[in-house]
Amino acid sequence: MTQEQTAPTAYLASIGTALPGDPVDNAALAKVLGVNEEWIEVFIGTKTRHFARDLATGEVRWSLADLCAKAAEKALAADGVDASDIDFIVLGTATPDTLMPATVNNVADQLGLDQVPTFQLQSGCAGAVQALSVAQTMIASGQYRTGLVIGGDVCSKHLDVQRDLSGAAPSDLVNFVLFGDGAGAAVLTSEPAGQRVAVRHVLNRFTGLGRKPGQVIEWFGLADRHDDRQALTEDYKAIEEGVPVMAVEILWELLGELDWDADDLDFLLPPQLSGRMTRVIAEQLGVPTAREVSCVADTGNNGNALPFLQIEKLLEEMAAGQKALAVAVESSKWIKAGFALEKI
Repeated sequence: MTQEQTAPTAYLASIGTALPGDPVDNAALAKVLGVNEEWIEVFIGTKTRHFARDLATGEVRWSLADLCAKAAEKALAADGVDASDIDFIVLGTATPDTLMPATVNNVADQLGLDQVPTFQLQSGCAGAVQALSVAQTMIASGQYRTGLVIGGDVCSKHLDVQRDLSGAAPSDLVNFVLFGDGAGAAVLTSEPAGQRVAVRHVLNRFTGLGRKPGQVIEWFGLADRHDDRQALTEDYKAIEEGVPVMAVEILWELLGELDWDADDLDFLLPPQLSGRMTRVIAEQLGVPTAREVSCVADTGNNGNALPFLQIEKLLEEMAAGQKALAVAVESSKWIKAGFALEKI
């Protein structure tokens, strides 16, 4: 691979994240749900998570647009970044506030941005990487110089804590303890600015041909809102079996595309499924020389916010010349995703 082929087409200038409210620990969650706290600790391995709605009353305290705008404001407040320079916005989410208007447009409104292209990608854990890919491509086209990339999810909209969960199926119950809410945002530029982190490569590929979904989130309209289907179904066994294998494949595919050796990596950002599953995946990735950057045990699985939360932690340690590789898996219909960063 030539130097021209590895030249970055975009730079990450700044990052911002937003988590709603105080962290909810396993003891508090177990009490509300009427489940065993030890089961959460052992099966999920996540210690805390944040929710955009009040667990006791169900009152919505933050919308997805609120969280995304807050994260974006933090990213736009960084040195070397000016909101007036933003040429476009791309949002990746699996849980938009409404089908119309698109949440990204409400975010733009809250930020006071106007007369810019906006894009919203509907996807699970790969959505943030897909948004990054679109932004990188737009900047590489030469038509745009600065873009705002956002990822976030409010999963708690599917979790009705007033329900009697004593007879809930495992594929339903797991979602009450696995997920959380949050958002993240990054400013991408055509020239080095702010954090001066080069986006070396982005991987985004659908690989689920003929394969059953690992997760399904239903949409209920007026004609079927009283349907007995679960709103959110998780095939956790398929995810446990499939994601670690796919993660290893993504790692080596990215390294091959970049012509990097595993020993070249200073940091590794593994998929953030849950505290327990992330530990398993990180071990199977087998890159002991790279420092793991994970956050899910403290934030819960808040979907498209996770890559930004990882990058935020990464930038606290990353020094000039260091390299990082991130791996993400979309288990709803099996998408391979990831990206490589290098601080210049």
